Amino acid sequence: MVLNSYRCTVKSPSQSAMDTLISKGKSAKKPLVVAGCVPQGSRNVKELDGVSIVGVQQIDRVVEVVEETLKGHEVRLLNRKTLPALDLPKVRKNKFVEILPINVGCLGACTYCKTKHARGHLGSYTVDSLAGRVKTVIDDGVKEIWLSSEDTGAYGRDIGVNLPILLNAIVAELPSDASTMLRIGMTNPPFILEHLKEIAEILRHPCVYSFLHVPVQSGSDAILTAMNREYTVNEFRTVVDTLTELVPGIQIATDIICGFPGETDKDFSQTVSLIKAYKFAQVHISQFYPRPGTPAARMKKVPSNIVKQRSRELTSVFEAFTPYNGMEGRVERIWITDIATDGIHLVGHTKAYVQVLIVAQESMLGTSAIVKITSVGRWSVFGEVIETVNQTNHKSKSVEKMLGDEKCSPCSDSCACSSEPEPCACGPESCGGQNASKQSDVLQNDVHLEDQNRRTLVGWLLRKRKIQAQKKVENNGIASGSQKKQQEWAKAAAPGEWGVVDRAVLGGLIVSIFSTVALLIHLGFKTMSSK
Repeated sequence: MVLNSYRCTVKSPSQSAMDTLISKGKSAKKPLVVAGCVPQGSRNVKELDGVSIVGVQQIDRVVEVVEETLKGHEVRLLNRKTLPALDLPKVRKNKFVEILPINVGCLGACTYCKTKHARGHLGSYTVDSLAGRVKTVIDDGVKEIWLSSEDTGAYGRDIGVNLPILLNAIVAELPSDASTMLRIGMTNPPFILEHLKEIAEILRHPCVYSFLHVPVQSGSDAILTAMNREYTVNEFRTVVDTLTELVPGIQIATDIICGFPGETDKDFSQTVSLIKAYKFAQVHISQFYPRPGTPAARMKKVPSNIVKQRSRELTSVFEAFTPYNGMEGRVERIWITDIATDGIHLVGHTKAYVQVLIVAQESMLGTSAIVKITSVGRWSVFGEVIETVNQTNHKSKSVEKMLGDEKCSPCSDSCACSSEPEPCACGPESCGGQNASKQSDVLQNDVHLEDQNRRTLVGWLLRKRKIQAQKKVENNGIASGSQKKQQEWAKAAAPGEWGVVDRAVLGGLIVSIFSTVALLIHLGFKTMSSK
């Protein structure tokens, strides 16, 4: 049994969850191999007694460790000798998304974090090896490349290069038709301050999402000093202000830790003011957790009830923002790579990485399309497909005219921006995974839909009818986005034109309902007569 602690060991819940799984494995008398950040950063905890361990830099040797464990041996493989190979065989969770690590470890020494304990000092892959990997995965059909790192901005400082050099090399490998997009990973403020103009230029590139994750953690300089974050609030503001000015429509996500030791009401108020000032579309809010072995664990804690109250207050402030207001009616290019959690919509992203939900055939996964935004929600927007993008000539004449009617600063070759300082999407445009997910992690851009039947037969039938109706209209050459199209969709979805299978399914449902009602009535009369 192999357990991989894939979540960051900076937070106590990650280790608590791993401890629970280890206990279950031991109770089941199974041979155990524990991998990832938790054992690397906390190798001496009692829960790891009697189990094999694979460190974060030894994942390529997991087969050896499993084989030895099955023989009854306890293996502890933690010391790093070389960086893991970039081309290890893998089955991607999403075949259209490649998560590419550019370095391991970090240069920071935050007082609350155990990442340095787990990942060690900075170790960067060479520019040539990363550019080569990009070329390989594009040939494999990947449509999004997510750069992964504990701190993207620190890349290359151990091998004499820097992040702009790497990004330019990677961009040179991307298809010129923007059929594959690049998403830059999380970067702390100190290491990109000197490269802001170069980073901005790359973020404007048609093949790069205009999105960046820059954690601030606190709006108080006193707390940032206690965290040993090595920057000030004004330096963070410089990063955000510069990128916002130079990259039209950019979205910036950030992180906040509530209740760090020593945080006063004034410190917390400064954090709230910072978040209100920028109205970030994505804020990852967490409560402080003391990690054993870190300096912050020895500091005087803020009472837990206050920490929870501050977390709730900041969450309430953040959720009151309406970052996508003003997008309705825009024409955007999106890249479609996933199916929404409702099972009905497909998920695409704009150039600014705004999540767009569309009703379309699953065959559109891995493609790009021009859409019109029909409505907006708190966490995502909804769109209607105008046409798919020909990857060799990514804008038709009609779409060029529609995009050209929008007023926007020139940030790429297809642009749709508002004049207001709202997040928008410029130019040809997903980990985790959201989320995060879906990096998910706790990125608060999940699909919030109230369809209780999304995995049922009824949900499947409705999705099938919508797709069939849309396809029929498109085949008849109906102009997209018009009132006539809506009427034709409704007509195409009418029961009178349903196919044999659809009628059979619907008929079965109706018969089942009437049978159930009849049985209930019969039982009711029987009960009454028995009395």
